[in-house]
Amino acid sequence: MPSAAPCPWATTERYRVYHDEEWGVPLHDDRALFEFLILEGAQAGLSWLTILNKRENYRRAFDGFDAEKIARYGTRKVVALLADAGIVRNRLKIAAAIRNARAFLAVQREFGTFDRYLWQFVNGRPIQNAWRTIRQVPARTPESDAMSRDLQQRGFTFVGSTICYAHMQATGMVNDHLVTCSRHAACARLA
Repeated sequence: MPSAAPCPWATTERYRVYHDEEWGVPLHDDRALFEFLILEGAQAGLSWLTILNKRENYRRAFDGFDAEKIARYGTRKVVALLADAGIVRNRLKIAAAIRNARAFLAVQREFGTFDRYLWQFVNGRPIQNAWRTIRQVPARTPESDAMSRDLQQRGFTFVGSTICYAHMQATGMVNDHLVTCSRHAACARLA
């Protein structure tokens, strides 16, 4: 059901669907958490709408975000990805996805799940914010700073604090729907 007054950034149909169905919903599936990490990194310097428009192409090009497969990508696959107009053809971002897949698998081995690892940065529960205007919503927080530092120490790239905070918002680790948005209460109930 669409929200009565969505957050002001949900200005297109694709944004509204994403806003109403995904953004801010607590996510605990390792594959989906990995997908968002790769997509957030791909978004650096671009609009999130650009990435949403290419999301299905990313899923196809990156083998459904199967980290085991991505971790084994070699030169031939990188060349194919660089030629794929359906994704952002940036050599550094593609290399980061491969490197991040390897680091992701190492985190899974150490923690059992990527979910367990990531959610420790919010003590296992979504942070419930109560923003009234979009200007109040931060681009980074102490939690995203800590996540970014730890991810980088583990070999991840394209995981600056702003990217980490966007990931936290997308995966429901923080509820940044404005209090005037009906999704704020809905996501709070999911916590």
